[in-house]
Formats: sequence, structure tokens, C-alpha cells
Amino acid sequence: MSDPVAYFLTWHTYGTWLPGHAQGSVDEEHRQFGTPFVAPDPKWAARNAAGLVNPSVSLDKPWRAAVQEAVVETCAYRGWTLLALHVRTTHVHVVVAAAPASPEKVLNDFKAYATRRLRRQKLAEEEVRVWAVHGSTRYVWNDKQLAEVVDYVVNQQGAFLEPLPIGARPPVANAPGSDLVSPL
Repeated sequence: MSDPVAYFLTWHTYGTWLPGHAQGSVDEEHRQFGTPFVAPDPKWAARNAAGLVNPSVSLDKPWRAAVQEAVVETCAYRGWTLLALHVRTTHVHVVVAAAPASPEKVLNDFKAYATRRLRRQKLAEEEVRVWAVHGSTRYVWNDKQLAEVVDYVVNQQGAFLEPLPIGARPPVANAPGSDLVSPL
């Protein structure tokens, strides 16, 4: 089988999307793009919440900027092609062409670089766990899937936050085909 076109990676901040989460979660059998999540399980989620070693982590604007810079830096250093990136308050989505590196290596490198940058910039203290264990590593096999995941990452995450996502531009008010209307 040929290499994937890209990887669609998602990871959450510590304590914000625990196994059993109300919106579902991902495991080895539910990681291909388009596959449903594992069904929610409130008791499993509660057991996981009771085991947290520090409060859940939320990314404010300076934290999001540091994470975005770290992902861009990692891609430049590793020679990977960044196709889309959106850093949200509780999770990060990345679409990257990085084969032959495994998606697990790519994910781990992104999290490690981001953690180092957050600590270096004195945003995260040394003892704070910033990220959940692992994340979602989905393979993108063709251009149709690639267009879908890039659109999802850039345009379907809710209101734009700063820094803006990488991969496409937000819709412009009053532009043809835009639902945005500028105030008068």
C-alpha cells in the first residue's frame, strides 16, 4: 500500500476530553477519518476525571500562539509540509504531510515542541501536565479526504480565535457566497 497523502492529528489539553467523554472518543478501531467515535460512557469518564493529577488545561491566546509557533517550527525543522493547523482552547488539529514518519512520531514531536515552548515562555510550569496522553492519528489517503479534513480543521471549529488557523482564510463579510454580513 502507498503512503498516505497526509495525517490528520488531533490532541487535547490535559483533562478536557477524557475517555468516555459525552461526545465520544477515539481508539484503535475508531481512528480512520469518517469512522464514528467510541460511544460515550459517563461512568468511565467520571473514573478518569477522578484520577487527574492537576486541573484541566485551557489554552488562552498566548498559549495558543506558542503552540501554533511550535507546530510551525517542528514542521520546518523536520521537513514536513503543514497543510492545516487550528489551535483551539482545549485541542489542536493538524493536517500534515510527513511520511515516512509515523503519525505517532509526528504527534509526539508536536506535543514535545509545544510543551518546551510553553515552559520556555513561562506559560506552563514544569510540573503541570499540558496534554492528554496520545491523541487521534488518522490517515488521509486521497485528495477528496484531504480537502474534507482541511475544511474541517480550518472552517468548522466554531468562531475563529487568535491566532487564526493556518490553511485557509476566514470568510470575508459581504463576499459572494459568504453568510457574514458586516454591520453598518
